Amino acid sequence: MAQSPKLLDQVRDKLRVKHYAIRTEQSYVDWIKRYIYFHDKTHPKDLGAQDIEAFLTHLAVAGKVAASTQNQAKSALLFLYREVLEVQLPWLDNVTQAKAPKKLPVVLTVSEVQAVLSRLTGSHLLIASLLYGGGMRLMEAVRLRVKDVEFARHEIVVREGKGFKDRVTMLPEAIVVRLQAHLAKVKTLHEEDLAAGFGEVYLPFALDKKYPNAGREWGWQYIFPSKNLSVDPRSGKMRRHHLDEKGVQRAMKQAVRDAQLTKPATPHTLRHSFATHLLQAGYDIRTVQELLGHSDVSTTMIYTHVLNKGGKGVTSPLDHL
Repeated sequence: MAQSPKLLDQVRDKLRVKHYAIRTEQSYVDWIKRYIYFHDKTHPKDLGAQDIEAFLTHLAVAGKVAASTQNQAKSALLFLYREVLEVQLPWLDNVTQAKAPKKLPVVLTVSEVQAVLSRLTGSHLLIASLLYGGGMRLMEAVRLRVKDVEFARHEIVVREGKGFKDRVTMLPEAIVVRLQAHLAKVKTLHEEDLAAGFGEVYLPFALDKKYPNAGREWGWQYIFPSKNLSVDPRSGKMRRHHLDEKGVQRAMKQAVRDAQLTKPATPHTLRHSFATHLLQAGYDIRTVQELLGHSDVSTTMIYTHVLNKGGKGVTSPLDHL
C-alpha cells in the first residue's frame, strides 16, 4: 500500500497546482515548519484557530516582526488549513497585529535619478531605466520575456504582476536602441545554448506540457538572462534562468553611494519616483494608477503627499507674502 505524501510535500504540490511562484512556495513551507516546531512538532490537523493565533501573536510580541512578515506567516497557515487540510477556520480576531508603520515612499528628484542612472552600466542600467521609465517592480523587470516588448507600439506587457495581474506600461523611447542591441546579444547566447543542447526556458502554468517546444522558442526567452546555466529546482532540468535581482540591488546601492545621495534609495525607489514625477508633470492619477497596476486609487494617492509643494501639496502662506 502506497504511503500518502508527507504534509510539506502536499503543500508543495498544492502550491504548484495553483501556480504559486517558487519563492512563495519556499516561504510558505518555511513558515509552516516554524509553526509546527513552535507547537512541539504537533501535526497541524490536531491544532486549530487558537494555536494559529498564539503563533502569530508570538511573532508580533516576542519576535517583534514587521506587519508584512506577520501577514506572510498568516497567509501561509491559512493556505495550509484551507487548501491542504481543507479546514475552514474562523476569522482570527484575537491575533495581536504587528503594526505597519505609515511611511511615505522615498522619492528621488529628477537630477538624483540622473545621477544614479549615470553610474550604472549594462543590464543593470537597462533594468533601472525600465523601473524609472515604466514604473515596473524589480522582479517584473527581471522576469520580462522577449515577446512582452512591443517596439512598434512602445509598450511593455507586464505578466503576472502583483496579484497575478497583467498590465501594459510604456517602453521609454530613450532605451529602445540600447534594448535592441542588448537583445541581439541575448539572441546569440540563446542560439549558442541551443547548439549545445540546452536553450529551454521555464514556462509558467505547465505550458511546457501543452507546447513541448515553446520553451526553446526565442519569444519565450528572458530578456535579462543569467550568465550561467543552472538546475531548475522543480523539474531538475538544466536551464538559463533570469538575472539574479540581488545583483541589481547591489549595483543600485553602489550607484547611490557613488552619487553621494543621503536618501536610502533602492531599485523600488525608481518606481516611486516614476509615479511622483508623472503626477508632477500633470498626468491624471487614474492613468498613473493603471500604469503602476494598483487595484485601488487610494494606493496611488500616497504619491500626492510627496510632490514638491510641501505637505499635502499645499503652498505655504509664507510664500505668498
